[in-house]
Amino acid sequence: MAPLLDDARREGRTVVALSEYGITRVDRPVDINRALRRAGLLEVHTQDGMEYLDPMASRAFAVADHQLAHIYVRRPEDLEATREALRDLQGIEQLLDDEGKKAHGLDHPRSGELVAVADPDAWFTYYYWLDDARAPDFAQLVEIHRKPGYDPVELFLDPQDPYVRVKAATAVARKKLGMRYRMAVVPLDPSPIRGSHGRLPQSDEEGPLILCSTPHAFTGPVRATEVKSLLLQLAGLH
Repeated sequence: MAPLLDDARREGRTVVALSEYGITRVDRPVDINRALRRAGLLEVHTQDGMEYLDPMASRAFAVADHQLAHIYVRRPEDLEATREALRDLQGIEQLLDDEGKKAHGLDHPRSGELVAVADPDAWFTYYYWLDDARAPDFAQLVEIHRKPGYDPVELFLDPQDPYVRVKAATAVARKKLGMRYRMAVVPLDPSPIRGSHGRLPQSDEEGPLILCSTPHAFTGPVRATEVKSLLLQLAGLH
């Protein structure tokens, strides 16, 4: 990074560092799909002893995204059963219905019928299996398209596997040699996660950050809706 900043300084360029969100300390994973499954609302199909979410057969399932989860309910008559299944689930602060989604600007056509908001110290897993021995083949992979939700545990190596570093190194070597590889090194334990986001920050310290090499480019908080015009102004395009 230092050489890049040095080049920018020599050329008189303005450098802006902008984060999309801040990170809040968390220590409570919430298994929202497991709660729906135990209530008989989420269905799976089994292949080679592994369980895969069946969204078409499910009456309700959740797509987890850090501290938010969109719950898709197939039929209106299943809404109350879904609410009941999640009502006492520890870690959920709010369960937004149509009115709640409107109040928070989340009433998009692709939003879930319900949207769950986690407690400040909690976050949502995507896990839906009840036995790790029946986890799907992609659970220990970095696999953003097959998992029904974001999996921050992909940032870690499985501490329970004594050969995990050997597996990772072997997979990288096979990749460099142009060979097919499978890096199944992600743990199934969500406890290593210590930071998350998605809720509105409780303080400025937990919010996103903007830094600029131009002195006094801004003198106070910058609203998200103001960032575009600010960047255009700094680039001399506004």
